Amino acid sequence: MIPTPLLPASLTNDTAHMDGALTRARDLYLAGTSATQRWKGRESFVVLDTGFGAGANFLSTWKAWQDDAAAPRLLHYLAVEPHPFSLSDLARVHAGWPELAVLSAQLRAAWPPPMPGFHRLLLADGRVMLTLILSDDASWMAKVEARADAFYLHPAPADTDRSGQASSLSRLGRLAATDAVLAGTDDLPDPARAALAQAGFRCAPFPLPDGQRGLVAQFAPRWQVSPAGLPAPQRKAIVIGAGLAGSAACERLAARGWQVTLIERHDRPGQEASGNLAGIVKPLLARDDNPAARLARAAYLFALRYWRHLGGIGTAFDGEACGVLQVAAGDEDAQDQCRTAMSHQYPANYVRWLDGTAVSALLAGEPSHGGWLFPEGGWVRPSSFCDAMLAAGGERIQRRFASSATMLIHADQHWRVTDAGGTTIAEAPVVILANGTYATSFPQTDKLPLTAIRGQVTHLPARSLPELPVVVSGEGYLTRAVDGICSVGASYDFDDDHHLRLDSHAQNLARLSQLLPNAGRAVADAALAGRVGFRCASPDRLPLVGPLPDQQAGIGGSRLRDVPRLPGLYGLLGYGSRGLVWAPFCAELLAAQLNGEPLPAERDLVQALDPARFALKAHRRGG
Repeated sequence: MIPTPLLPASLTNDTAHMDGALTRARDLYLAGTSATQRWKGRESFVVLDTGFGAGANFLSTWKAWQDDAAAPRLLHYLAVEPHPFSLSDLARVHAGWPELAVLSAQLRAAWPPPMPGFHRLLLADGRVMLTLILSDDASWMAKVEARADAFYLHPAPADTDRSGQASSLSRLGRLAATDAVLAGTDDLPDPARAALAQAGFRCAPFPLPDGQRGLVAQFAPRWQVSPAGLPAPQRKAIVIGAGLAGSAACERLAARGWQVTLIERHDRPGQEASGNLAGIVKPLLARDDNPAARLARAAYLFALRYWRHLGGIGTAFDGEACGVLQVAAGDEDAQDQCRTAMSHQYPANYVRWLDGTAVSALLAGEPSHGGWLFPEGGWVRPSSFCDAMLAAGGERIQRRFASSATMLIHADQHWRVTDAGGTTIAEAPVVILANGTYATSFPQTDKLPLTAIRGQVTHLPARSLPELPVVVSGEGYLTRAVDGICSVGASYDFDDDHHLRLDSHAQNLARLSQLLPNAGRAVADAALAGRVGFRCASPDRLPLVGPLPDQQAGIGGSRLRDVPRLPGLYGLLGYGSRGLVWAPFCAELLAAQLNGEPLPAERDLVQALDPARFALKAHRRGG
């Protein structure tokens, strides 16, 4: 299904509403849910807001959290918004809230493009996590995985289907933490109140300072609600593999206060597939906006925000946000690219379609059929990115380099990782395999459907090529210069040869000639160098993120939750050639799962990454 572009909010229609927004945020939502009293002494606190608007409730909650010395380490704030404000309109509204000027400026700096989906923003050095759900689909609540401590319930628009609203509210109990409190206006119709009661909430009036009444509902279900996440004493993990996947996992867990032991067989991080000079960062587009495209979009946008969180590309780690141009392979491909861009009406800072003339002008006169320009994409040196992520994790990450994990032993709810001689390297309740196809070397995981795909990159002296302003991609890619070297790649071979080969160089130069015919002819006789790495890929080319299946146990049903899992064993695997895009997002997803936090993506997308999906498919086929 092709999503319709989100329509922006109308500032003129909302001006009167905005005037009392901060008062309502403090007197109704913060006071009604007793948030500032209830979050004291907690590790984290979760708010779910059914209407973001210009962010009055969010900014007021953030300010209260910031001013409270006893506030939790993490504040999670989820909010849905069908009609997000433009940045300029947002700035005009925020100008009327001078007491929140510092916070509102940070919000605008992180404001996402108006594209459907979940957008996780890292604010206050990552301690405030705002998940904006940009959706005009009434079923958004069914896509959320969270346990909210406080609900901010907004009045439904006048044209809202009342039966649909009641149906949504009846499912609110699935998203409620054990002591959740809901606050809203007192104009809730009787069917909606009955739906709240069905969801386990007890409603009561709430007097406001201006003499009006609000509504407060305490979650008091007849059923037992299980706690989310691991208890604090068990928040220790072992990560095996110090490439992009493992380094990101370490940083995202350390940011949540976890103690992490990193095991790596090399003497420093980023030495396998992450050892290339440069990798490119761009999303994936599809006419039907399929799950792979939606996931790639979410991961790409999170990666751009994560760069800023670490300190900035080109500052905290090597790279350039110079833009990536994906050139069309021919007239038919160009027409398809153009139709895709037109049908989705993507924001210009996400992707722009350029015709052949515009592309040729960008590429120093190279002939072209056209292409997609991703203006905020670019290239990154993966090993420096690994270094930056591990540095951000600080002392919470204990490094065990030049150590080879050969055995996983589970006993007494703990995993023990040993080397070939049986010596224990580390012990913890949680182990995360982030070591590519080496994950299948353990008996517990030797049936994971992972394939090693050989990728040879060709290195060319930058002086032998035109200096282009962007990374160029298509069937292959050409990076900008890194230490005087441009990378051309990469081969896609199903063998285990670690040596450079002339046939792979020839394939790369042929791809370069397709991308840039003039440049390809200029380097036809160049001296060739390069590097060989091995990508880890899954059958559907999507990563494996989450708890790993128990290969020895039978599956008792037809859903993912029916697949038995190995206790405390997780995977971050199968990133293929898109590790720079996948690593931050997948690490954030797994860290949220382990910590019992709201997930940064829709339920169906999380399920599309579940490592048990292949075992379940085989079970359904009778295999």
